[in-house]
Amino acid sequence: QVQLVESGGGLVQPGGSQRLSCVASGRIFSIYIMGWYRQAPGKQRELVASINIGGSTEYANSVKGRFTISRDNAKNTVYLQMNSLKPEDTAVYYCTADVVVDTTTRWNGWGQGTQVTVSS
Repeated sequence: QVQLVESGGGLVQPGGSQRLSCVASGRIFSIYIMGWYRQAPGKQRELVASINIGGSTEYANSVKGRFTISRDNAKNTVYLQMNSLKPEDTAVYYCTADVVVDTTTRWNGWGQGTQVTVSS
C-alpha cells in the first residue's frame, strides 16, 4: 500500500554534514507523523527525530542542536539535516511514517534504511 524510500546516506568526515530524504508513495490520504530512527551495530533501534503534520518536532537528546527534521507535505517527503556529525552517529537510518490511507485504514511501516558512516 505504502512505500518509504530513503536516500542521502554515505561516508562523511567527523564534523561534516549530510542530508537524508525519505519519500512516501502509494495510497496516501495524509501522513500524520514522519520520523527517523537509527540502529548501530549491536544496539537497539532508537528514535532520532520525528515531526507531525502540524510541524511539531521531537529529537533525541543526543542530536538536539545538531540535527533538524523537516517535511514537505505536498511531496510526502521528510528530511533530516545532520550537522556536526560524530563517529557515534554512525548507523543505519530508517524512515518511518504513520499514514492515513482512507477513513478506516492506517499504515505504519519502515523504509529499507540508509547507511550513514562518520569516519576520517
